[in-house]
Amino acid sequence: MSPPAKGRVLLAYSGGLDTSCILAWLIEEGYEVYAFMADVGQEEDFEAARKKALSVGAKKFFLEDLKREFVTQLIYPAVQANCIYENVYLLGTSLARPVIARGMISVADKEGCDYVSHGCTGKGNDQVRFELAFYGLKPDIKVIAPWRLPEFYNRFPGRQALLAYAAEKGIPVQQTAAKPWSTDENLFHISYEAGILEDPNTTPPDDMWKLTTSLQDAPAEPEQLSIEFKAGLPVKVVIANQALTDPVDIFLALNAVARKHGIGRIDIVENRFIGVKSRGCYESPAATILRVAHMDIEGLTLDRNVRALRDQFVTIELARILYNGHFFTPEREFVTSAIPASQRTVNGTVRLKLYKGNVVVIGRYSDEGLYDEHESSMDELGGFEPTDTTGFIQIESIRIKKWGQANARKGQAGVEPQDVYGSRI
Repeated sequence: MSPPAKGRVLLAYSGGLDTSCILAWLIEEGYEVYAFMADVGQEEDFEAARKKALSVGAKKFFLEDLKREFVTQLIYPAVQANCIYENVYLLGTSLARPVIARGMISVADKEGCDYVSHGCTGKGNDQVRFELAFYGLKPDIKVIAPWRLPEFYNRFPGRQALLAYAAEKGIPVQQTAAKPWSTDENLFHISYEAGILEDPNTTPPDDMWKLTTSLQDAPAEPEQLSIEFKAGLPVKVVIANQALTDPVDIFLALNAVARKHGIGRIDIVENRFIGVKSRGCYESPAATILRVAHMDIEGLTLDRNVRALRDQFVTIELARILYNGHFFTPEREFVTSAIPASQRTVNGTVRLKLYKGNVVVIGRYSDEGLYDEHESSMDELGGFEPTDTTGFIQIESIRIKKWGQANARKGQAGVEPQDVYGSRI
C-alpha cells in the first residue's frame, strides 16, 4: 500500500534525466506531483515531454507559452538598460527565470499546490533565482529542492545512480552517448557548462555549439539590416527587404540572421552569486545585435549626463539584480522605474552589417536633434565660437594648476617621466 500523500507538488520539469528521476522520487516519497514546462523559445519536443512526464507518474502536465512575456517584460528592458554581467555575459539564463517562476506560481495557485520543486543543483545560481522568485511572488509557498536534501543526493551521488534508478522505474532515457556538458536554452540564448568545460583551459569542441555557425563556415558575403528604435525599444527590423514589427517576430528574425553569420558566442569564467567561479559558454545571437544597435543609437540621441547616470546606476545594478535572482524585490522595481525616463529620446534607426561573427554599425539617423552636423563640423563655425573655449579651459585648469604647484613645492614637479603610480622611471 502506498504511503499517504504528503501534499501536491508542482515540479519544474525539463524532460531530462534529472527532473524525470526527481518526479519519480517525489512520488515515491508520497507526494502528488504535477509537471510544469515553460515555452520560453527553446527548441523542444513538448509533446514528447508531456507523454514522458505522465508516463513517469505525473498527475497533470502544464505547458505555458511565455515567449511574448519573456521578450516584452524581460528581454526588452534589459536591452534598454544595456544590461551585461561582468562586461561579457548578456544574462540569458537569468532573464528567463522570473518569467518561468511567475508561470509556475500562477499554476500552483490555480491547482492548489502545497509545494513547488525544481532540479537545480546545490552549487549553481538557478536555485537562488527560482526560490527567491517563488518567495517574492508567494511568500507562503514551500519549496522542495532535492539536490540539497541529503536523502536525495546521498542516494544519487552521480549520473550512474540516476540511470540505474531510471531503469528501475521504467523511465525512458536517450540511449545515444550524452554530450559531456549541460545546457539551458531559451529564445535569448543557450548556455553550456559542467563536464569537460569545468577545465577552463579545455577548448569547446566544434560540435558543442548549437545555435551559431562557426566563423569558418559563415557566409563570405556580409548582410545588411536596419533596426528602428522608439523609446529605446526595437519596433521595426528590415532584413532582406522584409519589415518586421511584432516583438517576437523581430527577435526570431534577428536570431536567425545572427546564427547564420556566427554572431554571439562567448566563453568566460564568471563569478557565481554563491561565491564559486564557474566556466560558461554562451550563444546569444539576437541579443548581441540588439546591444550593439541600441548602444549606438544612444550615442546619437541620449544626453551625456543621463547616459552616464544610467550606465553607472541602472545598467550595473539591474544586471546584478538579474544575475543574483532579485527580480521580485523592491530594489528591482526602483531601478527599472528609471528606464523609461532614460529612453524617452532614444528614437531613431541604426543600419548594420553582419560578417563572420561581427556586428558593424554602418550608419544611423534620428530626428531627436541632439546631434548638430553644422555645430560639430570642422569646416564651419556653425554657431560655435572657438574663443568661448578659452574661458572653459581656464576654469577647468584652476585645480590642475594648484595640484601642479603643490607638487612643485614638494619637489615633485611632473617634468620627469613617472609610472602610473607616481614613481620616477
